[in-house]
Parts: sequence; C-alpha cells; structure tokens
Amino acid sequence: MEDLIRDWGYIALFAYSFGGGFVGLVFAGVLSYTGDLNIYISILVAGVSNFLGDQFLFMLARKNKIYAKDMMKKYGRKIALAHVMMRKYGSLVVFIQKYIYGIKTLIPLAMGITKYSSGKFVIYNMLATILWAIIVGYASYTAGQYILSSASEFKYIGLGIVAIVLFLVSYYFRKI
Repeated sequence: MEDLIRDWGYIALFAYSFGGGFVGLVFAGVLSYTGDLNIYISILVAGVSNFLGDQFLFMLARKNKIYAKDMMKKYGRKIALAHVMMRKYGSLVVFIQKYIYGIKTLIPLAMGITKYSSGKFVIYNMLATILWAIIVGYASYTAGQYILSSASEFKYIGLGIVAIVLFLVSYYFRKI
C-alpha cells in the first residue's frame, strides 16, 4: 500500500485539489506525517493544482458566460450567497472562498461572469492559494498523530455502525 501511495499519491492529490477540495491535502499532510509523502511537495502540488483549477473556472466563465450560467442554474441559493459575499467582502472573497465548502468552486465562476479584472483575480488567487496550501497542509501535518489516533479509534465505531446498518437493512428485507 505504501508503494501505491508513493507512486500515485501526488497525482491523486493534484487531481483532487484541481476541483477545489482540501480533504486531499489533509490526507497528504497525514501521510506526510507517517513518512509516506513529503509535506513540502504535497503543499506545492495541492497549491499549484488548486490555483490552476480556480483559474480554469474563472476563464471558463469569462469566455463562455452562457455555459457558465447554465451550469450555475441549479445552485441558485449558493450563487446568491456568492454574489452577496462578493459585494460585502470585495476581493477578500477570493481568500475566504478557499475555506467554505459548497461555494469554493462557485466563486471563481461567479467572478468570471462579472467584469472583475482577470489580472487582479490571478494575483489574489495566487496569494490565497499559497496561504491556503500552507495553512491546511501544515495544520494537517502537525495534527497527523491526533488524526491517526482518532481514525484508529473510529475504526471500531465505524464497524459497529456498519453492522447496525446491515442488520437494519436485512431486517427490513426480511419483513418484505
């Protein structure tokens, strides 16, 4: 398993971080704590990927506004929240959106539709991504021991939950 992680870990981290997810960086930080990955490379890979992903979404919306608006139709309330945040916080929303699940991919799309400066977005996105990657990567690396001990304790709780769910499902199908 360690060889698989060493061979494919950075590629998986790149692919996951491109979509804006930070859980991949948390796993990479914990795996760096165990010695399976390098924390500095993990932070670099996740940061570059996250930056490129946000730039891709921004430029997608900038060049294909109709397509971007169609993509965002099903996220009406979240888009409204993104616009409120853009009005309230201005350019700082680029920093804030990195940490809010559910709108972190919508902010670059919403900003791409508006007349927000592309150059300004590149600079703020670069700074926000560097800060995000260092904070999340280093925090997960330093919390590696706690996360691993919690995961080993949860393993037994998780097995109990799975057993209960299987029992309830089998009981339900037995009644049918």
